Amino acid sequence: MKNILPLLASILLIGTSLGAQSQGRISIEYEAGVETLVNKFVELNKATEFISGWRIQLLATTDRVRMEDALRNFRFLYPHVPVDWVHSKPYYKIRAGAFARKQDAIRLLYILKQDYPAAYPAQDDHIRPEELLLSSLN
Repeated sequence: MKNILPLLASILLIGTSLGAQSQGRISIEYEAGVETLVNKFVELNKATEFISGWRIQLLATTDRVRMEDALRNFRFLYPHVPVDWVHSKPYYKIRAGAFARKQDAIRLLYILKQDYPAAYPAQDDHIRPEELLLSSLN
């Protein structure tokens, strides 16, 4: 019993000192040159216009009229999902959404499969960061 009291007192002291440290400010000390590299990294990322990500490809066709009709229909059915088309000769491709991770794109895919059974996730290297959708769509 006498041995337990000092142990309990030391645990209590350590716990309160850790709690006090977590309430204070945290300061980070860099090694020489690290802050410069971090700033360069931030600036390069700000200058990056496009990132790689995922979209859902709904249609690929050589018929522009068919593509425009499908695009209009998609916008009517899913007004909350961003959609656009690209022309990669000879195909017009309709792609919906913009996600950083494939698993997030697959969530949208399950919703769209009801109306677009041939839809599939497609990697896209020309996504603007502001186009990215949140991981959960309602």
